[in-house]
Amino acid sequence: MAIKKGLKGVRISPLVRENIKVALRSIRNNRLRSVLTILMVAVGITSLLGILTATDTVKNEVSNSFDAMGSRTFYIRAQYYAPTGDKHTRKRNDIAISYFQAKSFQELYEEQKIGTVSIYYSQGTMSFKRGDKSSNPNCELVLTDDKFVTMKGYSIEKGRDLNARDLEEASAVCVIGQGLVSKLFDRKEDPINSVITANGVSYRVVGVMKEMSSVQDGPNDKAIIPATNGRARYSGSYTIGVKPNATNADLSDVYAEAEMLFRSVRRLSPQDESDFTIMYNETMAKSATKTLGTITLIAGIIGLITLLGAAIGLMNIMLVSVKERTSEIGVRKAIGASAKTIRHQFLYESIVIAQIGCIIGIVLGILVGLIVAKLIHGSFVMPWFWIFAAVATCVLVGVASGYLPARKAAALDPIEALRYE
Repeated sequence: MAIKKGLKGVRISPLVRENIKVALRSIRNNRLRSVLTILMVAVGITSLLGILTATDTVKNEVSNSFDAMGSRTFYIRAQYYAPTGDKHTRKRNDIAISYFQAKSFQELYEEQKIGTVSIYYSQGTMSFKRGDKSSNPNCELVLTDDKFVTMKGYSIEKGRDLNARDLEEASAVCVIGQGLVSKLFDRKEDPINSVITANGVSYRVVGVMKEMSSVQDGPNDKAIIPATNGRARYSGSYTIGVKPNATNADLSDVYAEAEMLFRSVRRLSPQDESDFTIMYNETMAKSATKTLGTITLIAGIIGLITLLGAAIGLMNIMLVSVKERTSEIGVRKAIGASAKTIRHQFLYESIVIAQIGCIIGIVLGILVGLIVAKLIHGSFVMPWFWIFAAVATCVLVGVASGYLPARKAAALDPIEALRYE
């Protein structure tokens, strides 16, 4: 069989080209039906590709957030549940970790040059005010030190961070996130050296943290103040953030050393169970990735169910098309078209419809991913894998939906087909 050179050097069989032309002509002749079928496929691909692209974008942002915070960073927190073991175990400490215990651990740990420690306490959500403007009540006030911003992976965009002098003098200063800036200041207004209030207490803004989209404790709606200034007004359990200097892959010895050191600060004997808990970024990162993986799986199943509905609809349309074009099939067979040619004609039509829907769905799915990336201020990653998977899936949908109608068309008796009205 002669082979002709197609677009950009691609060699296409004349029979294939003819089948594609027939398929496109059939689609044009049945515009409304074809458009509805194409839209069904497009919606299926959009839901599949869009959701998977969006979850990939969120995964990438979560990964970047944990990388920024340092996957090796871990936290010592109060344990708000009873230790396991003997119920008569001695209780030496209050549940809460006090400022002085956290400070003692910080001094001991950094003295041994094991790593960097930041201590902080979140007063919880509250509203901040400036003049007649106020933020929503979901903003957070954090009492901390001059290492908090670095340990959390935040960065200062304007002004400065808290420093040692602020802590020594218990200065009424604060560093705020971009969320508070947008709520309390006009667009072109410089927040540095302005005064905001929290629970009636005034704080001078000395720095603004860079905006950071993160599902894990981002800086946008935070205001941080020196712990030495706030601890007289706010009381609660402090959290100790530890960034070890160790570069080895296994940090179990580092975690054990930190636990032993804090047990000594808490005055626990060898028989006492630890009355605090250590949380690892590595564990939290794995947990977040696992959760997002589950979401991706569920989203994929939903998208595939939508595609299954589109495939059933496409098969129904093709069966109707065979019925309507029975006379045409009879004419083609009468002039020498083989059953294989007729079968290929309807298969190609089904595949072309599925691929047109696929292209539209891919474009819409990428737009969904871009919108999600914009909303979370994350970076969009082109989902090449999902695009190729969508194309392959649509080929399968086209073949699966067109096979039965194509087989039915190929099996028609030409004499009976010519008589059909």
